[in-house]
Amino acid sequence: MSSDYIIEVSESDFQFEVIQYSRQKPVVVDFWAEWCGPCRILGPLLESLVEEADGRFRLAKVNVDDNPNLATRYNIRGIPAVKGFRGGQIVSEFVGALPRPKIEAFLKELAPGPNDLLLSKGQSLLTEHRWAEAEECFRRVLNSERSSPAALLGLSKSLLAQNKAQEALDILKKFPGSKEYAKAETLRPLAAALVHTQPLPDNEILEATFLRALNLIKRGNFPAALDGLLDILRADKRYRNGEVQKLVLALFEILGDESSVTVNYRRELASILF
Repeated sequence: MSSDYIIEVSESDFQFEVIQYSRQKPVVVDFWAEWCGPCRILGPLLESLVEEADGRFRLAKVNVDDNPNLATRYNIRGIPAVKGFRGGQIVSEFVGALPRPKIEAFLKELAPGPNDLLLSKGQSLLTEHRWAEAEECFRRVLNSERSSPAALLGLSKSLLAQNKAQEALDILKKFPGSKEYAKAETLRPLAAALVHTQPLPDNEILEATFLRALNLIKRGNFPAALDGLLDILRADKRYRNGEVQKLVLALFEILGDESSVTVNYRRELASILF
């Protein structure tokens, strides 16, 4: 168990090696014992994962037989018991030899990697409507993780917000199956409309309003575009076979649920539809 990232700790150095150290970098504490069968499964897996993480966190191993006071202090009732420390506090924990995917999820939440931090930054930039900066973050993620659904979704939003609809549509047509897929499908009608829309002869007034709304979207004036789209829905809820409502929902997805524009116009949309 020779590693820069894996150490044995005891009652004498736990405060320094775990509590204090976790103020600089997350620490995973593995409470184990020689006689514990599941510990012999979990221990090597944790050690392998900490090596793969290349220093994003430290693994501290505590033999409960040799350190009964620590076991009592942290209420260890069954082993293996794993506790994640960050900022001097326990922030997550589990008991038992969990399967690798669940442990990876535990570690990812405790000690996010560079791509996770970039994704988080990109999402934050989206909420601030800093589209170009968000695009850069998502592209950096995709440089090393080409099929990341979260990055592909974020990139699609930032592209649509900057009138780069063709690239967004290309991404959305091939979007991978994932929890982000439904949101990607919400964006797809907008991307298609911005790229392919041809004028219809049906209703000159509504069609002019529709085309004007698309131009406003291309220019980044989402509130004015939403005004036009909602005016169309007031006149004809099924205009263009329901496409108008789909565009409104796509704009909400780009702007984000917490945007004041989304909140206000979602309320107005509901009053029109219901």
